[in-house]
Amino acid sequence: MNEVANTDSPVIEKVAKHDIGSAVAVAGHPIHAMSVHFPVALVIATLGSDVFYWFSGDPFFLRAGTWAAGFAFATGVAAGIVGTLELLLVRGIRSRVASWTHAIAAMTLISIAGMNWGVRLVDTGLVLPYGLGLSVLASIFTGLAGWHGGKLVFDHGVGLIISPKG
Repeated sequence: MNEVANTDSPVIEKVAKHDIGSAVAVAGHPIHAMSVHFPVALVIATLGSDVFYWFSGDPFFLRAGTWAAGFAFATGVAAGIVGTLELLLVRGIRSRVASWTHAIAAMTLISIAGMNWGVRLVDTGLVLPYGLGLSVLASIFTGLAGWHGGKLVFDHGVGLIISPKG
């Protein structure tokens, strides 16, 4: 558990009293935690496709990168909707600063992923250098959002239990 939670701060004690269980779950499994793996994998696949295209010039990697970027964006939006529902429905999640940091990093990531897909749809000639740069940036934000999401689960216990309050 996070050492900060063990302090005598009245603010931290008040935050710790709020429910942090998942309000959006299937059979006890939080949907947001299950769904984030798809956009994460697809963002990395987009970067991989761009690097392979850069080295080989094979148009297959242009197509693969376009599909990966599109699905990274679509699955990111879906995961973001569920994450936003958790944020809005569960007061204990909403009251933690780390939740907002995670949400901002994730929304920025979804925006970058959408731009990356849009660049590919408009002109495949823009993949080098713009698509590659956006893929690198998206990968960095994937790491940031994932880090803060992991802190919410492992340090704060967010989403580990279904909320009895709904």
